[in-house]
Amino acid sequence: MEWFAAPEYWLAREVFQRLLALLYTLGFVAAARQFRALIGEHGMTPVPRFTATVPFRRSPSLFHLHYDDRTFAATAWTGAALAAALAAGAGDALPLWAAMLAWAVLWALYLSVVNVGQTWYAFGWESLLLEAGTLAALLGNGTVAPPVTVLWLLRWLLFRVEFGAGMIKWRGDPCWRDLTCLYHHHETQPMPGPLSWFFHHLPRPLHRVEAAANHVVQLLVPFALFLPQPAASTAAALMALTQLWLVLSGNFAWLNWLTIALTLTVVDARTADRLLPLPATPRPAGAPLWYEVLVLAATAGILALGVRPARNLLSRRQVMNRSFDRLHLVNSYGAFGSVTRIRHEIVLEGTDTERPGPDTRWHAYEFRGKPGELRRMPRQIAPYHLRLDWLMWFAAISPSYARPWFTPFVARLLVNDPDTLRLLRRNPFPDTPPACVRARLYRYRYSSWRRLRSTGEWWRREPLRDFLPPVTLSDVRHLAPRRGP
Repeated sequence: MEWFAAPEYWLAREVFQRLLALLYTLGFVAAARQFRALIGEHGMTPVPRFTATVPFRRSPSLFHLHYDDRTFAATAWTGAALAAALAAGAGDALPLWAAMLAWAVLWALYLSVVNVGQTWYAFGWESLLLEAGTLAALLGNGTVAPPVTVLWLLRWLLFRVEFGAGMIKWRGDPCWRDLTCLYHHHETQPMPGPLSWFFHHLPRPLHRVEAAANHVVQLLVPFALFLPQPAASTAAALMALTQLWLVLSGNFAWLNWLTIALTLTVVDARTADRLLPLPATPRPAGAPLWYEVLVLAATAGILALGVRPARNLLSRRQVMNRSFDRLHLVNSYGAFGSVTRIRHEIVLEGTDTERPGPDTRWHAYEFRGKPGELRRMPRQIAPYHLRLDWLMWFAAISPSYARPWFTPFVARLLVNDPDTLRLLRRNPFPDTPPACVRARLYRYRYSSWRRLRSTGEWWRREPLRDFLPPVTLSDVRHLAPRRGP
């Protein structure tokens, strides 16, 4: 079937699949390095406790069959190795069926992680990685031309990502409509990057231009994805530029790079050849019948499942970052429907004094990504994902976000749990655990240009109240990890 194949998108497929495989690699590596303290057997929200109460049909995962930390680690590192191989081009060296199977295994392994990850994995980019991975498997490899139907499904996914994000903003916080949200966002976003301070200090008229440009790119430009070339490629390029702006101004895990990967699937070889010389478009042999039947059946199934996300885009009660099926095949996306005006940060402190008083000296724990020490310049973390740091931002907004895991987290600090301490940048008690730990809530603001030059401080802060009063190990011993026989 000639209409089935789009050989002019061979480069789009290759770049998309390789970039997507790199992001899968990062996702698995992050899971392998962080899971023990978060969801491991002795973690803050253990997988065994979750699988004991949530059945397989509600949250399909290999870990319903068996879980221990070694099995999880083996799963994550296997996924990372397979993803790295696909990023290096292994998919094109395999037969078509084997390449598709490799992508399917990658998707199944990551789905197993996400579906037991609980609040630590409740981010839109987890579902986006899975949905994009499904379509990457259907794209095939270099032995066949990219299927037209899958390329359209990728455009539809990109449309939902951008238009959904635009609509959630337009329907949400009034500051998006009066173009003032970016007066605050660069300062109050979950994890500022090294340039976020400078973005915040741009003149306010430029912030209004930023917000207006965001509306244009997310609410109007996505419709051009469905126009003939080169209009579709131009729309994709505008989206990619906007995503690069977000890469520079903040840390949003792999969301921006994954969206950029989706924009690349819109660009055909003829359009790309205008920018850089390319080899001639390859003409692979015709696709086998089983592949065409599989792709068409999968396309029909995905379109049927996509009715609910489509309705969600038009709903006044639009929800964001919601999966509409247990396999994360179709999802809704969006972010920052409301923008916080004030940045709250939780600072955890410990002391070796068993009965602290007014003159007690407290020592702060430092996180790898989130603000803490005033003179520490914000770091570039993305596309890596620091899950604990992100959840600390949510906890500072509302204690309800922290209810399942915050006190267990403090309990682990009181015993110097090595898995937990590996998630932190600085432990002020390297030799002996603290006798007491507390959490205080501060208001953080960016410093001024003058203060940065004179003191080296990127932040200034003022104490607000206790987030958690001082606790000792005897108060939370039942939540501390129990190891050994």
